[in-house]
Amino acid sequence: MRPGPRNLITDVDGFLVGNAQDDTLKSGATVFTADSPFTASVHVMGGAPGTRETDLLAPDKSVAQIDALVLSGGSAFGLDACSGVVDALRAVGRGFRLGPAIIPLVPGAIIFDLLNGGDKDWQENPYRALGRAAFEAAGEDFDIGTAGAGTGALTAMVKGGLGSASFVLESGITVGALVAANPMGAVTTPGDRHFWAAPFEVDGEFGGLGPDPRGGLGQAETSRKMQTMRGQAEGLPLSNERGNTTIAIVATDAALTKAQCQRVATAAHDGIGRATLPAHAPGDGDLVFAATSGARAMTNPEAELGQIGHAAALCLSRAIARAVYEAKPASGDLLPCWNTA
Repeated sequence: MRPGPRNLITDVDGFLVGNAQDDTLKSGATVFTADSPFTASVHVMGGAPGTRETDLLAPDKSVAQIDALVLSGGSAFGLDACSGVVDALRAVGRGFRLGPAIIPLVPGAIIFDLLNGGDKDWQENPYRALGRAAFEAAGEDFDIGTAGAGTGALTAMVKGGLGSASFVLESGITVGALVAANPMGAVTTPGDRHFWAAPFEVDGEFGGLGPDPRGGLGQAETSRKMQTMRGQAEGLPLSNERGNTTIAIVATDAALTKAQCQRVATAAHDGIGRATLPAHAPGDGDLVFAATSGARAMTNPEAELGQIGHAAALCLSRAIARAVYEAKPASGDLLPCWNTA
């Protein structure tokens, strides 16, 4: 396996990604879409997900294809980013047609970034406009780090962000991942220099420091994030069981069924577990969408499906580390960036 030319999920031909963010708000939205409807499914392993229309993606549900996927900040408010994408799709005549009605299908998921130091005193929910702007910005190239849905993301110890990575398999199949990394857990080992995902790094894509050489790691659960969020809560009770989540999309050009997409999404969760400690906690809404363009037929579906799931997990681990590595400092930040920690 080797990374694709961009080392982004858009190395999977046919898919586009757009970002929109408000730096004062310290939040934003990211849209994953294509020029035509595509097959997708989802698997949730976190205990506190925030989602829209994910039930449609179960293999036994009647919807065969969707028009876009949305990752957004803003907690429950951020689900309205999907509405902005629906508006934009309808405006160009895209969606499921039922007689004269056009119904764009846009599942989405959110992270909690309401206590990250940004100005949240809005009078009108900003996420509908952010979602539409992200859709209208969609292209093959996009920013990672402090961008889109990752603008206000925080990990346990350092700033989070938006990440992406890709692999081209020996068969020619391409696999990619896109993630908004805002976990309860840490993406770095104690000391904040080495990434848990270091064994999977390719060509120094997140610093090239290699794995932490120490043993006995992973036992402490120190969190600067929770300390700073308690400060933002101004003395009100705040449990460490809320305010987190890693949400991701993995994609491939292999021709998968909806059920096979769900299996890839399930396998890809290993990427979160390998890059974040702890992961899939009761207060995380950890979720992975899996999508396919269907452009490339498989010659040995059973064997290749396993390879695709494995590659998706590796890409997701790398994308999480890249999200943190590429994060940039901004005014009012509560946590340092990896490159300043």
